[in-house]
Amino acid sequence: MPSAAHEPLLDPLLLKKLERLTLATRRAFAGQMKGEKRSVKRGSSVEFADYREYLLGDDLRYVDWNTAARLERLFVKLFIEEEDLYLALLVDSSRSMDFGSPNKLRFAARVAAALGYIGLSNYDRVSVTAFADSLGEALPTRRGRAGVPPLFAYLNQLQAGGTTSLSASLRVFAARSRQRGVAVVVSDFLDPDWRDGLKPLLARGFQAALIQVMDREELEPSLVGDLRIIDSETGESREMSVSPALLSRYRAAVESFCQEVRLFARRYGLDYVRATTDTPVEDVILSFLREGGLAA
Repeated sequence: MPSAAHEPLLDPLLLKKLERLTLATRRAFAGQMKGEKRSVKRGSSVEFADYREYLLGDDLRYVDWNTAARLERLFVKLFIEEEDLYLALLVDSSRSMDFGSPNKLRFAARVAAALGYIGLSNYDRVSVTAFADSLGEALPTRRGRAGVPPLFAYLNQLQAGGTTSLSASLRVFAARSRQRGVAVVVSDFLDPDWRDGLKPLLARGFQAALIQVMDREELEPSLVGDLRIIDSETGESREMSVSPALLSRYRAAVESFCQEVRLFARRYGLDYVRATTDTPVEDVILSFLREGGLAA
């Protein structure tokens, strides 16, 4: 695993910014109890959930003055109220993700960590599952700030390996899932059958969202001359002479592929964002929330 795995997934400044964000959905989802809808909102309700730092515009009635006196900082109380959001993060850890600088898998882990952190900070239910040639072991559903360390630990230890079987992995996930909510798939989608795994998510009642992770070198390679090209997943190699004309055709093919994923998402009502690994994670998250209508 790259040495970056020993670095923090997200820096403290970004975490502070993420705490100001909230995930929303285009439609309501049932909570864990039949007929119950829950979410964390500012205000009084039946159950205290957590604290977060005071933001300009918060109702001063819900400031915890005892905590403020002790820590010399303002915090507001959060309460469980009306809606419950379940966020399922599905992260591609196949060998094709072990490419680029920064590494695509590491970037995907950071994006997933950011989304998970937003959810947990708002007391949403969050789970994360890696997949490659099959669905990996999941981090069980967590809720609240206590879920952040295990979420980050899970994502921090991911290593790339195996071929991509996105379709089979997502079918298994959909079949096993006993909850509905928002399912975010973070992948390069380099699986010929990628479409077949997304439809079961929709049939299961998920609001699906796609974050396609690509390295800049994949989109605009700087290769030229006589080269041996090696498939990162199968290990197969091929000798070829890379000319400007060939590069032009390659770029067109990659762009066509990304457009195909985007159009599929639009057709079936899925949210979609393409993210290159040289893009700041904060920008990816904000774009994703805006494009997907998930910002609240």
